[in-house]
Amino acid sequence: MNCVVWIDSLEFKKELEFIAKDLNIDLVTKYPEYGSIISYDKSGLYFVNDVNSPADILHVDFLTGSMGWRLKRSDHESLLKKTLGKSKNCLTIFDGTAGFLSDALIFLSLGHKVIACEQSKILYFLVENACDRAKEELPFLSNLNLIHGNSFEVYKDQNNIDAIYLDPLYPETKKHILRAGNIHAIKNILKIEKIDDMADTLFTKFKKLQYKKIILKRPIKGKKICNNINYQIKGKSTRFDVYI
Repeated sequence: MNCVVWIDSLEFKKELEFIAKDLNIDLVTKYPEYGSIISYDKSGLYFVNDVNSPADILHVDFLTGSMGWRLKRSDHESLLKKTLGKSKNCLTIFDGTAGFLSDALIFLSLGHKVIACEQSKILYFLVENACDRAKEELPFLSNLNLIHGNSFEVYKDQNNIDAIYLDPLYPETKKHILRAGNIHAIKNILKIEKIDDMADTLFTKFKKLQYKKIILKRPIKGKKICNNINYQIKGKSTRFDVYI
């Protein structure tokens, strides 16, 4: 599916010109008849997955919705806290699948530092814009280092990482095929940018490197990628496989 950057308002022309140039995609002033678009409005940067289904929109906001609610009660995030262990020290966590920073923000709110790497430029721009809009209300964002790039390669240049956190997209199954909402839009973005998000490949690469701890987030009934798990933290629909 084609993707273009659409200028709806001259107010955001400079920002959109930069994004179009960086992504090497067309910049248009006429709303396209098909495909996907990246654009700006007063609420920030957004991605429309299919212009013929304008409700299918991807917009990252840390202050409202489910993310805003989670941040207000981050002390109740018992599963994520358990995966990090009992240490009360400030940890440095390398998030190799940054996505929308949904779990990285919880780590930050708990007082840790996060290096978050996102391979998709489109997702990176959406999240970077969300961080910029929220930084005054979420001062812990100063402890975030958001990087665009291949997480496996970026990690090699890091030092003193206490934990690697991996949350690749959940696999599709015949009983549970994710067709709508954010997941569908993310899958389309990865196709547009020709990015592979296979959990097995990503985890196997990191497992071969030097590390203190790897935390792999999986669906509760998902297959084990590696049997040599030190321990698991299980919720109702999600589990964390921890390797030390």
